[in-house]
Amino acid sequence: MGRILAVSNQKGGVGKTTTAINLAASLAAAEQKTLLVDLDPQGNAGSGLGIDRATLTGSIYDCLVDERPLGEVIQPTELRFLDVVPATPDLTGAEVELVNVDARERRLERVLAEVARGYDAVLIDCPPSLGLLTLNALVAADAVLIPLQCEYYAMEGLAQLLSTVEAVQGSLNRRLTVEGIVLTMFDPRANISRQVADEVRRVFPKLVFDAVVPRNVRLAESPSFGKPVLLYDIRSKGCEAYLQLSRELLRRQNARRRRGQVA
Repeated sequence: MGRILAVSNQKGGVGKTTTAINLAASLAAAEQKTLLVDLDPQGNAGSGLGIDRATLTGSIYDCLVDERPLGEVIQPTELRFLDVVPATPDLTGAEVELVNVDARERRLERVLAEVARGYDAVLIDCPPSLGLLTLNALVAADAVLIPLQCEYYAMEGLAQLLSTVEAVQGSLNRRLTVEGIVLTMFDPRANISRQVADEVRRVFPKLVFDAVVPRNVRLAESPSFGKPVLLYDIRSKGCEAYLQLSRELLRRQNARRRRGQVA
């Protein structure tokens, strides 16, 4: 079964969806069959990959609330090895509609079980909150990947997210781990960017990825064209950063597998 990563940070504007889209695309470029699940009612992960919501006949909402098979709503993308499950604003009501449903925190886990074996990697773009949708992602995931912007207040909310992960580990998903922290929106000219990066590496020395995502115009432009930056400008610094991140992620996973075989 493909490794399931929840891309999560309850703070908005940290590069969460940008990371989900471009990491998924970079893994696909490495011929890792990848599924990106948009769990954010804004639906930006789907639109950022060229999905037109006006033409959709189903979304993740239908799977969570009406138990429609996930395979019926999976959409192909321009990249051969990348598929996406889109979201629509209807997803906003899912948390309310699932309140009285048994095992409501496991709906996504059950839905993904139908298709996960067909993929090398499954990425879940979580909403910017710690509500029921994010809880579903954490219960379904093997690990959490946390984008953290190199700006003032960057550490705000991180402790709460890590506390939530620990609570889920203890009661709902014992296999859940923190895959790592990705520093985003890094500006080498700004003192605050360097200070935040240094502080995060000091506090979480084993969790922070070496790859750092810079502030990059091409990275910011690509969603408006419905493309990951890999297809928009492969030579941009933003693209280079996500390709490096994907390689680092794969190295970590391969190292884990080797340790498991040795054990």
